[in-house]
Amino acid sequence: MSTRDDITALEAAIGESIIGQRQVIRRLLIGLLANGNLLLEGLPGLAKTRAIKAMSRHLEADFSRIQFTPDLLPSDVTGSEIYHQSEAGSVFRFNPGPLFANLVLADEINRAPAKVQSALLEAMEERQVTVAGTTHKMPDLFMVLATQNPVEQEGTYPLPEAQLDRFLMHVLITYPSVEDEVEVVRLVRREEAAAQHREEPRPEPQQISQQSIFAARREIAEMHVAEPVERYIADLVNATRYPQQVSEELGRWLELGASPRASLALDRCSRTCAWLAGRDYVDPNDVQEVVHDVLRHRLGLSFEAQGEGISADAVIDELLSRVALP
Repeated sequence: MSTRDDITALEAAIGESIIGQRQVIRRLLIGLLANGNLLLEGLPGLAKTRAIKAMSRHLEADFSRIQFTPDLLPSDVTGSEIYHQSEAGSVFRFNPGPLFANLVLADEINRAPAKVQSALLEAMEERQVTVAGTTHKMPDLFMVLATQNPVEQEGTYPLPEAQLDRFLMHVLITYPSVEDEVEVVRLVRREEAAAQHREEPRPEPQQISQQSIFAARREIAEMHVAEPVERYIADLVNATRYPQQVSEELGRWLELGASPRASLALDRCSRTCAWLAGRDYVDPNDVQEVVHDVLRHRLGLSFEAQGEGISADAVIDELLSRVALP
């Protein structure tokens, strides 16, 4: 099997557990192959956690889940120095926390205070954690997948812009269609029936090796991006910084534009999207495919836009209609 066949098999395997969320599954794969962290937002019960667990089950990787709560401490996430006594002497040893895994699910990340949220920053950006003056490297395959509920704001701590910018994409999960919901009911019913026969050995799920992920990343790194497409990416991001030069509406709606991380994320996600489509080059459609997920958490909407009920996605739609295609 080729590397792309392995990734296609991984996508199909996740799809067997998640009904009606094909776009979410594709975004999970893009984040995995682009070596980035994802923020998944959706109402309770929309399979955010289930989708992440399904990916970890079919990937040869260590999985860790951290339930973020208001009383969580940074050391509960990163780990801490533990005092050990032995006949040879006494010594402090680092006891790794749940952050030291390949796939880390930060469940309801906005329920923990800023001090705990910031414990993730170094790991997300620099792939390392510093505790008691000692730096500990994260695994080669490392990805933070955070979830949050957009409705409940009582007792939550909104993520600061600095941390939001470290997420490669902000993925929104919506309600499934009626047909898909019927399939969800049937799927869960089958799983409940299978759970009643635990004495029968259950087949182990087929797992994709980490080497397939690294091989895919190498191929994606060699993707051709023509200069007009590079310019298109830069024009889109630059338009968020000087919106009044693009249109009057954007000038009223945008208060804060995207950082250079947005351009880098658009480039990486566009190349990954093109690779998944079986091409060795990037076209503007690949950029438009991922631009909402890349930019929606990086835009600072004005008070006027919020008062009018203008969403970040609506601003990006206006952006796409104003910035010329290459």
